[in-house]
Amino acid sequence: MVILNCNYLNKYFHFLKFAEDELLLGFKTKYKIKNDWYPKWNPTEEGKGISDFATGAERIVYSLLNGKGIGQPNSAPIGADLFFEVEDAFIHIDLKTVQTRNIGDYTRDIFVGNNQNSYNGKLDVSGNEKTYDDACLPHYYTLEGGLKKPCLTYFITILYEEKNLEILIINLLSMPNGALYPIYGKNVLKAGKVLYPVGNPKRNTHAKSIRYKWKENLDFKLLDNNNKRIKVAYFNNEIDTELKTKLSFFEELYKNQGE
Repeated sequence: MVILNCNYLNKYFHFLKFAEDELLLGFKTKYKIKNDWYPKWNPTEEGKGISDFATGAERIVYSLLNGKGIGQPNSAPIGADLFFEVEDAFIHIDLKTVQTRNIGDYTRDIFVGNNQNSYNGKLDVSGNEKTYDDACLPHYYTLEGGLKKPCLTYFITILYEEKNLEILIINLLSMPNGALYPIYGKNVLKAGKVLYPVGNPKRNTHAKSIRYKWKENLDFKLLDNNNKRIKVAYFNNEIDTELKTKLSFFEELYKNQGE
């Protein structure tokens, strides 16, 4: 499973690099009609601005992956926005967009939906151990005849400038499969918002929403350290100096990860 995970991370990375010109061109199409939508777009409106930007970015990324990507799309109702079957695995891919105002949500960990991961387990919250058991994806999918294929989960994360909507960084992240809990343990998950209602017995012992602490899980632990769980597919060299300092980790990785 681990080798497959690493192999497909590299395949999707090379696909994003191959399609970089088309991606960037697609992201710029919004400027052609900016006068029609910009006055109605409020990036600070209850998170709606972020959601709206994500919707536009998803159209570009998903159209390229669906049209030229790897694998057969699967119609199962539970899964990430993109769900493919390949010869030896099932692959989930979800897109995350973060604006520079919330840069901390990009540089350490990311929100992960229950339908986007298979990693149930323990996590520490303010010195207390809690349980997350709402992950909806299996460790393996079972086909007719009993054949099993591993479930692989990836995230494309995009950092953009809030004021001009310029794309700054595009990352590709691999999240460990839940079957690897004995290897990665509690270090993978971080509690998100408490969504259980008051009075629910799970409220104080369970984490309903979680974040993936990718910064603390850079390596495929069962492979050599040259194989990272993150690839930087795009880094905008025009980032201003102050912001570039905060993003030096990504710039360094971008320069040294190889093609």
